[in-house]
Amino acid sequence: MRITAAVLDQAKGPFTLQEIDLADPGPDEVLVRVDSVGICGTDLEFATFFNTPAVLGHEGSGVVEQVGDRVTGIAVGDHVTMSFASCGSCPTCLGGHPAYCHRFDAVNFSGRRPDGTSALSRDGETVNGHFLGQSSFASHVVAPARAVVPIDKQADLRVVAPFGCGFGTGAGAVLNVLRPPVGSSLVVFGAGAVGVAAIMAAKVGGCATIAAVDVNADKLDTARLLGATHGVHSATEDPRDLLRAIAPYGFDFAIDTTGREDVLRTAVESLGPLGRAAVVGVGPSEQMSFDWRSILNGRTVTGVIGGDSLPQVFLPRLIDLHAAGRFPVDRLLTHFPFEQINEAVAAVRAGAVGKAVLTF
Repeated sequence: MRITAAVLDQAKGPFTLQEIDLADPGPDEVLVRVDSVGICGTDLEFATFFNTPAVLGHEGSGVVEQVGDRVTGIAVGDHVTMSFASCGSCPTCLGGHPAYCHRFDAVNFSGRRPDGTSALSRDGETVNGHFLGQSSFASHVVAPARAVVPIDKQADLRVVAPFGCGFGTGAGAVLNVLRPPVGSSLVVFGAGAVGVAAIMAAKVGGCATIAAVDVNADKLDTARLLGATHGVHSATEDPRDLLRAIAPYGFDFAIDTTGREDVLRTAVESLGPLGRAAVVGVGPSEQMSFDWRSILNGRTVTGVIGGDSLPQVFLPRLIDLHAAGRFPVDRLLTHFPFEQINEAVAAVRAGAVGKAVLTF
């Protein structure tokens, strides 16, 4: 079928709306008409080096239009949100941790299906797709059934689109990985969409002290509005002294969403004995380092992909929390027509929006 997609023809180049071809879904795949798709920092990161031509996008929601012969539990007309792909057969997938699939890179970042084909083409030539199971910067998507999550039809598709990555990653880092006890303390470095989702989840989990650290004062105001008990403006003051004043014996938990070496070092050093730091950000620093004394007192550092979630279980849980008013992510959203994808990308890069969502 012919679809409209935002095609990246050269790394670091603009997205251009083009008509391209999308093949029918395979036996284990689903065809989804996209309603909305969030723009994630991972999209912008991969846009600088992903093999082109390509279609990116991985925070899509929409309506199922066709299912493959072997697909069960998903039907035409279902409203869905989408998440990452996984093989379903390796030890971590079978153990309920598909975000750490042994073939994660191959099934999410190769631009192709596991068999080496792509459902996308232009004038008979292959277009790289299947990005994080979706390539949802397009009017329609062919996605593996494992990446598709049926949701309540009452849920607003324009709100739940980012649950599959950004919001799910931040919330999952708290609720699935760190699992802070009621009354504990947590500090989040980076008050963007992922960080604020973590803050909201920490409030749901009953943390007593929730600190947000960011260089942007407006983002700190939003973080306080949505659950942070303290805001630390690191552009004007040394955050270490301020954090020490908030938690004199150190925080129980810390989350770094920035991917910066200096920020992670501060996050680790902000912990008390036996504290745990979660790294969820992909940023400019390729290596991380800190003094060995920083972890000798029982501190640990763990990486987190996709909130370590089983999407079919975790995403409906978050949507229920949103419906109950306990995960109000809609306050972060700015919607753009799909045709304005480059304007939306510019707004994301400038930090002018909490979360940009493209709508069809």
